[in-house]
Amino acid sequence: MCNEDGRVWLVYNGEIYNFRELRRELLTRGHQFRSTTDSEVLVHLYEEHGERLVDHLRGMFSFAIWDSKRHLLLLARDRFGIKPLYYARTRDGGLVFASEIKAILASGEVERRADPAALSEYLAIRYTTGERTLFRDIFRLLPGHIGVWRGGAFDTRKYWEFPARARVSSGSRTDLIDQFRARFDESVQLRMISDAPIGVFLSGGIDSTAIACVMAEKSDEPITTFSVGYKESASSELPYARRVAAQLGARHQEVVVSARDFFEALPRLVWHEDEPVAFPSSIPLYFVSELAREYVKVVLTGEGSDELLAGYGKYLRGLINLRAGHAYEYLPELLRSRIRGLVDRLPRGRLSSKLARTFLARPATVESLCLASFSVFEARAQRRVLTPEFHAQIAPGQDDLDPFAGHREILAALRDLPLLQQLLALDWQTYLQELLMKQDQMSMAASIESRVPYLDQEFATFVAGLPRNLKLKGLTTKKVLRAAMRDKVPDFVLKRRKMGFPTPLGQWLRGEFTSVLDETVLSQRAQARGIFDPAGVRQLVEEHRSGALDHTERLWALMNVELWYRGFLDEPADHVRKPSNEECEVGKAALSVSRVASSDRTGGRSRS
Repeated sequence: MCNEDGRVWLVYNGEIYNFRELRRELLTRGHQFRSTTDSEVLVHLYEEHGERLVDHLRGMFSFAIWDSKRHLLLLARDRFGIKPLYYARTRDGGLVFASEIKAILASGEVERRADPAALSEYLAIRYTTGERTLFRDIFRLLPGHIGVWRGGAFDTRKYWEFPARARVSSGSRTDLIDQFRARFDESVQLRMISDAPIGVFLSGGIDSTAIACVMAEKSDEPITTFSVGYKESASSELPYARRVAAQLGARHQEVVVSARDFFEALPRLVWHEDEPVAFPSSIPLYFVSELAREYVKVVLTGEGSDELLAGYGKYLRGLINLRAGHAYEYLPELLRSRIRGLVDRLPRGRLSSKLARTFLARPATVESLCLASFSVFEARAQRRVLTPEFHAQIAPGQDDLDPFAGHREILAALRDLPLLQQLLALDWQTYLQELLMKQDQMSMAASIESRVPYLDQEFATFVAGLPRNLKLKGLTTKKVLRAAMRDKVPDFVLKRRKMGFPTPLGQWLRGEFTSVLDETVLSQRAQARGIFDPAGVRQLVEEHRSGALDHTERLWALMNVELWYRGFLDEPADHVRKPSNEECEVGKAALSVSRVASSDRTGGRSRS
């Protein structure tokens, strides 16, 4: 899209929810429009405000604007990082940017090289922090940032701060709950504006159910809901989603993913994500996106609620662990040292693994009890599984790795905040970024646009300023959401325990699909890389297969690293062609998705 004289050009991905108001304002200032799109609003808004146009935008976006008169390129990314944007400097001093890393690699201007330090961070926490990616010379523009390239120089700056220090909202408890309900309704309704059919991903948990209830209230027709589950009933939330959909009179569609479906799809989805897949839940997200594509073009999802409203159990466990640890420090050091020794000498097993993550074995610090204790491979565990040669590449001349350096840097700027707010603000700037990348990459892989009402900047800023007891009170999470939705969300949803979309991956890797480990982490191809110590990896596999220890998360990380190397770094590697099913080495059978009966108000129908 360009302006009238062809001086300003735009490439853009996203949705600007307040573009109609912006368009009206620009018209009063004399701007001429040739379309009714939000894209053209961005062009004229740049003419009016220059780099400050981002201050006026309410939405999700990544875009680039080329100003031919000023010989200036402006890159911008939305406040929470809902839409991705990557960049790299070329050998001749130029700049390459794209929504996907594989597009940058396909340019031929950037060398394909892994970043060992970033890989260490991935092994610890399943993602990277800050600008860096797992590729040495490719970076991501951070959320709430713009980048300006001019005369060969490229500089980035922050235009929006995560609302960690939002002013505590004033008013009575009832007033704040009412404000929450009104702001939430507005955020959902804004994201229902679409020229294409729209639906909602429904898990049956409170986050997605709240969205579905507001959508049903605001819609003149039955809403369309989409759910995904596994054949293993203990890992499936489908019964809850069905009950919610039935109460709302929704047109409900489901997809059931088998273990074979899961492993068959994995190599292709590593390709779509450009990096190792962090969470097993990415796989069913792709399948439900594929299902939704048959009916709608846009879906609303519940991402971001847990990070705003302290919905994860780790927050409560971390706070309890820290408080107990501070009290524990009053005991004599000699006694504490002996207890640590007892924990260290316990036989390897589930009990020792759990105790090793508590204040009995760790310093009472946020870094130790709220970061390292939830990690996949801590520094000590990485030393056991990495080859000495690769370890030396990560930390030359050092005995220990430091995979939490990025987290500590962020925490250092948050020390003045209450402890829960520190943990939430840290996740906004780290963990949430990985979740949003998963959401975008998996839905866009199926040509579905996903929208996230909980991450509207005005709504999120209000929520960040709510008192703690409206987020986490006693053992109850998301207190304000439960109170605000009490007359809309079914009681069985309000009272049910959070499942977090568990995947029966651990049992699959002990059972029929244990051969996946032989084909990936134990393969000669993997061992020849010189990254992971074969004996250390084999010990993990044998302990998991025997049931002695649960290494699901660790084996998942190793599998994904191997598949990522095969897809992006091995020679020859084709970065613009999606691997075919025949090329996927994880499974042999054709992809098969079992779709169970779906129903709507007019009756039922089956799909297979």
